[in-house]
Amino acid sequence: MNAEVKTEVLVERRGNAGLITLNRPKALNALSLQMIRDLAKALLSWRDDPSVQVVAIRGSNKVGRPGSPEALFGGFCAGGDIRFFHQIALVGDPALDDFFTEEYSLNHLIHSYPKPYIAFMDGVVMGGGMGISQGAKVRIVTEHTKMAMPETNIGLFPDVGGGYFLSRCPGSVGEYLALTGEVIRADDALAYGLADVRLEAARLPDLWEALASQSFDNAAAVDQWIATNLIATKPSNSAAITQIDAFFSLPTVKDIIDALEAAPDAWARHTAATLRKRSPLMLHVVLEQIRRARHMRLADDLRMERDMVHHCFHLRPGAASETVEGIRALAVDKDHLPRWNPARIEAVTPEMVAPFFASPWSAEAHPLRQL
Repeated sequence: MNAEVKTEVLVERRGNAGLITLNRPKALNALSLQMIRDLAKALLSWRDDPSVQVVAIRGSNKVGRPGSPEALFGGFCAGGDIRFFHQIALVGDPALDDFFTEEYSLNHLIHSYPKPYIAFMDGVVMGGGMGISQGAKVRIVTEHTKMAMPETNIGLFPDVGGGYFLSRCPGSVGEYLALTGEVIRADDALAYGLADVRLEAARLPDLWEALASQSFDNAAAVDQWIATNLIATKPSNSAAITQIDAFFSLPTVKDIIDALEAAPDAWARHTAATLRKRSPLMLHVVLEQIRRARHMRLADDLRMERDMVHHCFHLRPGAASETVEGIRALAVDKDHLPRWNPARIEAVTPEMVAPFFASPWSAEAHPLRQL
């Protein structure tokens, strides 16, 4: 076994498998810029290595010594390091731009990866964690999986290709998940097309070892192993989809919130109350994002999202940024009292939303022009 140990990413070559373990458990494996670079380096190296036939990725948890068997699984990735975003946005550090350009490039690499990429999505899978798993050939969830794209809670939007993969959920589920940021579990992830296989978490260590110890002569052998060991789980019919569609197919955010608040049932009241806590401006931006992305290729969606995230930090720079304020309230001061601007859904105008979709770059100068 040839093992290369890095501070926050463990990279191993075992047999014909390339194995990645996110190793930042105290931060729920939130992605740093260095982690993104380490992931991209490993994936690019293995892409061009004919002896590597399959790649798998997992997270680690806080139990046991980092890097030891008992510390593995139980957590995948909670997203990007939002405290880092807050810190460097306030000082205008260009590393913020580097983070998103390199993260979105990594997301595209995973979606287009020519070899089977298997994501062990145990525990928390949110934000950037979805970005490094939704492009997988096989997406494994467990009874511990907690999945979400919760960005409207911090004045952001579901990026990392979220417009692309959420908009391809059935019906208007993408709008619902993107606007509310609600956490879903394994069965809903399967029903919504965001996972492929449900396994008991206790099976994952043996499955990981089996993958690492198996000899694969070619891609067909990997496909056969996957077909035998990772049988797709048939999703159950979700009655929630019909209920979601009744509200989240409506034309505007105001139409959605009005209908929810007028409905008599507890789910509608809960959902309306959730939306009232989110950034009113970003709710409008996100609804537009999901509906535009439904008709886009992944590369075009990622370029649009790169434009949008630039505007999240630069249309109103520094502490005036809706995103900086949202992170402050949730993760820095932790007062959970964001001062959204505007403060109410009803105060957002189309003129406030439109600038998020105007690219600050020409096509030739776009940071993701190479996708």
